[in-house]
Amino acid sequence: MLPFSTSLPPGQQAGSPLTALAPMQDVTDLAFMGLTAHYGAPDYFFTEFFRVHAHSRPEKHILRSITENTTGRPVFAQLIGEELCHLQRTAEELLRHNVAGIDLNMGCPAPKVYKKNVGGGLLREPAKIGEILRLLRATVPGLFTVKMRIGFENTANYDRILDLIGEHKVDLLSVHGRTVKEMYRSEVHYDMIAHAVQRVPCPVLANGNVTSARRAVEIVRETGAAGVMIGRHAIRNPWIFQQCREHFNGGVASRRTLADVREYVDRLYRATQTPEFAGPYHVNKMKKYLNFVGQSVDPTGAFLHDMRRTQTEAELFAVCDRHLLTEPDREFPPEPFAGVIARPNCETPGATADGCSLETITA
Repeated sequence: MLPFSTSLPPGQQAGSPLTALAPMQDVTDLAFMGLTAHYGAPDYFFTEFFRVHAHSRPEKHILRSITENTTGRPVFAQLIGEELCHLQRTAEELLRHNVAGIDLNMGCPAPKVYKKNVGGGLLREPAKIGEILRLLRATVPGLFTVKMRIGFENTANYDRILDLIGEHKVDLLSVHGRTVKEMYRSEVHYDMIAHAVQRVPCPVLANGNVTSARRAVEIVRETGAAGVMIGRHAIRNPWIFQQCREHFNGGVASRRTLADVREYVDRLYRATQTPEFAGPYHVNKMKKYLNFVGQSVDPTGAFLHDMRRTQTEAELFAVCDRHLLTEPDREFPPEPFAGVIARPNCETPGATADGCSLETITA
């Protein structure tokens, strides 16, 4: 096995809060990590989750985000599962690769995930969590981290789980400040993240609606967290991690224009294109990314309306040119426009989602 560090890797800006790209299924792959690094890498990357069960082996496409990663930033490998022997087996296999540490997913809110008692489903069973944490802590000689929500339906188990985090010497805790049942629709309970900061001995990353560098500063100040973990808003604004460092350092975040966004869309299209997902398939995948980008293009949602109706690459880029290059020097605002919804099927009250994929992305 590789030599392992028992100390968290330093951030890129000494003395500043940490930043991390949230693990997002179908998003945080090798291509997107490289693209994020091009615009200003976070301090830490986390892979999309490796599924762990009796017949599982680490998925090759996720392994590539570790073995072929040239960003220069630490990559934590995330596991999702509940069977102790298979979690141990998978962790040991991943530790043979150049990972910064092993991360346990205790937060995915997708019904098809939590119904299997993994991800956010584990939050209903503190005793089971204790068994998993004990096993993984004994298995991982270096850094062992956890990403969780504040509860399943409520926060009744929250303190017990936080105490288990401390008892089993977890090295870093990322807290999404919503319950599993709240998914991504409620307000984020930053007071509960602040509570975790006070209760656990390890550093805590605040996750949930970190919409901009300015908000990151406010959230760190409000919660006392060691830093922030950002998901969907890094899809919308790939400059967000660099802007965070600028704000954390007391400066002003660099201004971006619609022309910058048009260049990003082109680079994103090329970076994520694969032989098996070409033509209309890739256009449809791009629409899922652009659902987030479009939140800051115009306040009426006109770009989203037109983009969602495209069928071909030519149509897609014609829409991008019309909306992004007519006024190329217009600012791309760091915050999304109020009321411009990225995923109406998942963000409206009463909606349901059945996966942790690009449609039901981690905030």
